[in-house]
Amino acid sequence: MNILILGGDGYLGWPTAMYLSAKSHSVAVADNYFRRKACEELGSPPLLPVPRLDERVRLWQTASGRLVHAAIGDLCDWSFMQDCFTGKAFGLDWTPDAVVHYAEQPSAPYSMMDRDKAAFTLSNNLMSTMNLIQAVKEFNPACHIVKLGTMGVYGTPDIDIEEGYLDVEHKGRSQRFLYPKTPGSLYHLTKAQDSDMLYFYCRIWDIRVTDLNQGPVYGIFTDQSDDERLATIFNYDDVFGTVVNRFLVQAVGRVPLTVYGKGGQTRGYLDIRDTLACVELALLNPVQAGEYKVYNQITETFTVNELAVLVHAGGKLAGIDVAVKNIENPRCEAEEHYYNPTYTGLTDLGLKPHLLTPEKIAHMLEFVARHKDRIREDSIMPKVKWK
Repeated sequence: MNILILGGDGYLGWPTAMYLSAKSHSVAVADNYFRRKACEELGSPPLLPVPRLDERVRLWQTASGRLVHAAIGDLCDWSFMQDCFTGKAFGLDWTPDAVVHYAEQPSAPYSMMDRDKAAFTLSNNLMSTMNLIQAVKEFNPACHIVKLGTMGVYGTPDIDIEEGYLDVEHKGRSQRFLYPKTPGSLYHLTKAQDSDMLYFYCRIWDIRVTDLNQGPVYGIFTDQSDDERLATIFNYDDVFGTVVNRFLVQAVGRVPLTVYGKGGQTRGYLDIRDTLACVELALLNPVQAGEYKVYNQITETFTVNELAVLVHAGGKLAGIDVAVKNIENPRCEAEEHYYNPTYTGLTDLGLKPHLLTPEKIAHMLEFVARHKDRIREDSIMPKVKWK
């Protein structure tokens, strides 16, 4: 397939580009370097230095013999989105058969930091999605959109979380609705809004969309990144670092693991390699015209306390004494709650998950320890409060 990856320089975008390129797809990526600029602005560099996108492309071509096409630009700019869809941005004569949409501001804390960052999150996330929809309609209505959603749109309801839809019976009648959304940050709210927008245009214009409601991802390397220069951007700070990745760096840096509040917050998690496999499964199983398909993209659930126990156990295997400390929760969220999501759709398609174990934790800790001199303790403690 001709596959366009929006947000192709990010934590998930670049590994996805290499993964799909290795499968012989024609891959082009577009990015505006938001995450790099935000890390620089916040004084929170990633654990490893990350080559610029043109250098990543060169390194990948040397390693694999395959070319990923890249362009830098703002996907909220309609003319740039047009150029991506016609191939002009990449010097290609093609239109994408499928688009993987990662091009959104991905951090809940960033969206809650101040008015300007909230406004950027809202405008960037919704306008990039709107431009994508318009480009599909104009250039290839059969194009399959695979959008990275988030399990965070559901919140923590006191009933089971289904995969995207809920069948409701009311006063003797029944109707199938999108599962109710209760997002916990402005970032999660924008993800709920762009999902509703995609669902709307599926019904109105018969576009094709698969929405992957993903939980927090952990991990560093994939099968395509034996060379550390091809590794993904690995953040461990309080804004862009996901909880497992933060805990890994805290453990190596001898900083007690920062468990927010009571630590009973339960979420679904997955290995970065499983993210790539899930995206591929979605691409290989395209939906019909007018269909809006939702998968819950997780492989197992943990409380924050359970993750801390796992990292402590992994630390023992790696010879690292891991401490844990409960701190005041900067977020507005339930710290003890019911959480029972359904996530069978992707395993039914053939996903074989990589589950989180102390041995896997130990392996990742050993990698982080090789780069412990780059750890900045001032990037670790939470600085953004919801109230």
